[in-house]
Amino acid sequence: MKLNTIKPAEGATKARKRVGRGIGSGLGKTCGRGHKGQKSRSGGFHKVGFEGGQLPIHKRLPKFGFTSRMAETRAEICLYQFGSMDASDIDVNYLIENGYVKRGVTKVKVINTGNIEKAVNLKGLVVTKGAQEAIEKAGGKVE
Repeated sequence: MKLNTIKPAEGATKARKRVGRGIGSGLGKTCGRGHKGQKSRSGGFHKVGFEGGQLPIHKRLPKFGFTSRMAETRAEICLYQFGSMDASDIDVNYLIENGYVKRGVTKVKVINTGNIEKAVNLKGLVVTKGAQEAIEKAGGKVE
């Protein structure tokens, strides 16, 4: 291969637009700009996002995201996390005091992720069906 033989890949280059070269070129008369109007004229442009005077979408949409206030009082805990806990009787207060869930949480849901070998007694926690089966199989109970 020599430098003077290098060519771009097939279809990688397009012929430039030659406007105003007659009707047969497809870009005669109005040169592909349509008829009249601001965008047909030289120097005719508008701001990005301009919608003809209508309030633009970036101003119509809310400026902040949405965070559920319920999420501040809810938390999830996985089955495998009970293996590292010292107590066998576990409730929401125990989980908050030992840093498993953050303060202000009122409802904790136990989900079936991982394994549990230790028998634990859960009080006042919401438990999924699969997690309840795993806890009872390990010798624990859910109240």
